[in-house]
Amino acid sequence: MRVLISVILLFTSLLNAQDSITVISLSEYLGYVKSFHPIVKQANLVINESEAKLMKARGAFDPKLEVDYARKKFKSLEYYDRLNASFKIPTWYGVELKGNFEENTGVFLNPEANVPDDGLYSAGISVSLAEGLLINKRMAMLKQAKLFINQAKADRQLLVNNIMYKATITYFNWLKTYNEKRVYEDFLTNAETRFNGIKKSYEVGDKPAIDTLEARIALNNRKLNLEKSRIKFVKASLELSNYLWLNENTPIEIKEGVIPNIKTFETVDTTLNTSVLDIENLNLENHPKLQSLDYKFKSLNIERRLSINNLLPTIDLQYNFLSETPDVSRSFSTSAYKSGLHINFPLFLRKERAELKLAKLKLQNTEFEIQSTKVTLRNKIDAINQELDSYILQNDYTNIIVNDYGRMLTAEERKFFLGESSLFLVNSRESKLINAKLKAIKLENNFFKTKASLFNVLAVSIL
Repeated sequence: MRVLISVILLFTSLLNAQDSITVISLSEYLGYVKSFHPIVKQANLVINESEAKLMKARGAFDPKLEVDYARKKFKSLEYYDRLNASFKIPTWYGVELKGNFEENTGVFLNPEANVPDDGLYSAGISVSLAEGLLINKRMAMLKQAKLFINQAKADRQLLVNNIMYKATITYFNWLKTYNEKRVYEDFLTNAETRFNGIKKSYEVGDKPAIDTLEARIALNNRKLNLEKSRIKFVKASLELSNYLWLNENTPIEIKEGVIPNIKTFETVDTTLNTSVLDIENLNLENHPKLQSLDYKFKSLNIERRLSINNLLPTIDLQYNFLSETPDVSRSFSTSAYKSGLHINFPLFLRKERAELKLAKLKLQNTEFEIQSTKVTLRNKIDAINQELDSYILQNDYTNIIVNDYGRMLTAEERKFFLGESSLFLVNSRESKLINAKLKAIKLENNFFKTKASLFNVLAVSIL
């Protein structure tokens, strides 16, 4: 209840943030996505579906009660009245326990259907001696259903990871557009201050009219760029809203006043659980994609074993003890029984051999896919890690460039107000500083997106 109240309070602040500033961090944002986004909820259905299939497979081992009743009466003559009731218990191997009651009366009964007046009881067993003894279709389906549950858990993690990856990229784009808007806001203030100062200087005769015109052009350019960046930020905010839900039926729209955390760089590794990465000792065996393929391989191996078993002849043996008085324990004896033997063996086995060949091909294909996936994952992780190292180095260079451009702009402004420079040079220095800051923001965004790619490739869970 406390968690629900805190969530409601947070989203209330998101909806009513026009009068104040609300910062939503990456970790908070991803926490709400993971808890409430419908696609994340939908991923849980994969497990529910596999559990339903497991229940279906277990149904093949449910005891069965069967009743067969037939009666024929014509012109007041009872031709026959037959009742056959049986209770069957399938077991794990190719063995089936069976109890039966048979009661038949009538004038035109087949002689073999004649039973004592009180009916005939039987208890016995049915055994598959060749095909179906060690593995059969119902055993294979149950084993595969158990594997499907584990495979579904791995697939669910991949589905959730994918939606979290897309949500993370959206947050980083939101942060990028916000930082760009901040840059234009800051320099718009500078342009307004400079324009007002030059205008006053012109009015007192210290500056020519052309400087006021140039200052106004620069001011309007800053306003234009700010408006463009504002619209980009609004669009990014609406795109971010696609991932924010109060529950699976209530989407939330981010209003003005809600901003991203500008210090995301300091927490991105902790949030995405990518802070510790040892490429050389990285164990990919626990990767959800490889786990899913491994369970698929095991399932196909069961299918191969079943196909091999189907090459054997069908030899079904039945043996039933007969008794008129089942309540007497010694009434069942070997002197009264009913037995049968059924043998079936296709001569060419073309269907069975084809199924075995197909099962082996599927197994081999999955084995190749596992090997390829391992190499691909390791190479992707290695490439992303090197790319991240490069971005860190590029970021250091960019920060130096931004600082140097800032110092040059400050020096140029000082010279301008001393009358040793021109407004054109000041605007030129400022434009280069703006471009450098925008490049730094873009570089940081590329770094963040690469971190998100690493998170996606590793398929790790959000902390």
